[in-house]
Amino acid sequence: MRAVVQCVSEASVTVEGRAVGAIGKGYVILLGVGHGDTEDEAERLWRKIAKLRVFEDAQGKTNLSLADVGGEVLVVSQFTLYANCRKGNRPSFTDAADPAIARRLYEYFADLARNDGFTVATGEFGAMMDVSLVNHGPFTVMLDTEAL
Repeated sequence: MRAVVQCVSEASVTVEGRAVGAIGKGYVILLGVGHGDTEDEAERLWRKIAKLRVFEDAQGKTNLSLADVGGEVLVVSQFTLYANCRKGNRPSFTDAADPAIARRLYEYFADLARNDGFTVATGEFGAMMDVSLVNHGPFTVMLDTEAL
């Protein structure tokens, strides 16, 4: 699994002009699922993200986690994180998981965050979405379970 984690002061996602999710301070997580990913990868990735200390403390040091700041989470499915651009100029997405598997793991990932007590909003799997956010810092981290 791959994730782009952005610290935000606020974020929202709309589909065809209809608001489907919004959060205040916290993380926007763009989540991609690849071939062979399982619940184990989802759990490992969520545990890493939940424990990241990327929010500033009173001294301006990145020492605080999502829980420490009472943050919220917006999870947006993003199969394009598995884009392969090695050949030509049109990306191939054959490394992304089958949509049925990806949807299941995307929902499982969001449920992991909910089960840890976080307020979680999501996009709409498979839809064309507009994501608006205020990237705080800006602070953005890319994670891949193959490198964790």
